[in-house]
Amino acid sequence: MKLIVNGEALEVEATTLAALLKELDYEGGWLATALNGDVVPAAERAELRVNEGDRIEILSPMQGG
Repeated sequence: MKLIVNGEALEVEATTLAALLKELDYEGGWLATALNGDVVPAAERAELRVNEGDRIEILSPMQGG
């Protein structure tokens, strides 16, 4: 399925947000995620299905100043 992840078109196998994070090698409870502009709490990622053309934003904290 084709998704837009952080502004980049990707072809993925994942059907849930949690599976997508795993497929893209994102780990940790410190991630912030949004689906089509709506924030998705970590507790809801395993149940939240992604669909063709969805826009996903994955944010992680950065170190430095």
